[in-house]
Amino acid sequence: MRPDTYTHGHHESVLRAHRWRTVQNSAAYLAPWLGPGTDVLDVGCGPGSITVDLAERVAPGHVVGLDNADAALRAARAATTRAGMCNTSFTGADIYRLPHADASFDVVHAHQVLQHLTDPVAALREMRRVCRPDGVVAARDADYGGMRWSPDDEGLDRWLTLYHAIARHNGASPDAGRHLKTWAMAAGFAETTCSATAWCFSTPEDRSWWGGLWADRVRESSFATQALAQGRADSAELDRLAAAWHAWAADDRGWFLVPHGEILARPGND
Repeated sequence: MRPDTYTHGHHESVLRAHRWRTVQNSAAYLAPWLGPGTDVLDVGCGPGSITVDLAERVAPGHVVGLDNADAALRAARAATTRAGMCNTSFTGADIYRLPHADASFDVVHAHQVLQHLTDPVAALREMRRVCRPDGVVAARDADYGGMRWSPDDEGLDRWLTLYHAIARHNGASPDAGRHLKTWAMAAGFAETTCSATAWCFSTPEDRSWWGGLWADRVRESSFATQALAQGRADSAELDRLAAAWHAWAADDRGWFLVPHGEILARPGND
């Protein structure tokens, strides 16, 4: 198996985006499963904003946040400390070899994780292993191929083409949202319920935030480093892409859609 490469990396501009995420805006499809006393594994927890929300909803149940990046885990621990949450713990681990016994959790959750993996089916099998038979594995991933924006812009067209090329070079699946059901079936789940939701950025505040963070990401994050290292862009082009993001954000007509696929997969009994 090829080693996974996280296309985004953990630059401040990336964590800035991740800290915005909550159960309400990123895992509402899972909310009915988050009753008091529920034990949750949050795979790929990042800086922990969703983890904090999960912990609040399931207390006194326990939430374990898991990530393979020390920077993300430090941010997540700090977030739960600020929130005063006592029912959380965090660990660094490999998603393909989760450090938990079979049937350890009622809910195993992954947000924007499977799209970055070289073997998402193997990851789902491992998530299924640690989920209780009557529990649920929940995954939500964006579909970059379905992203739409207005007004049309050649710079953003080029950004999306470049993102696809870099992610696929890494063996990842940037259009993962549309494949979740297929992957869940291949991983052997007994039953899978599918849904789809979207983020939409159009207000001046939303455009400034979304366009600004992507302008930073195309110049300063691992996306930029990989674009340069793979010979897919030079610094001048990355500057032009950042300028395109700023121009989109400043345009009162600006509108951006990020579609997501979602699955609630029931492990069943082997």
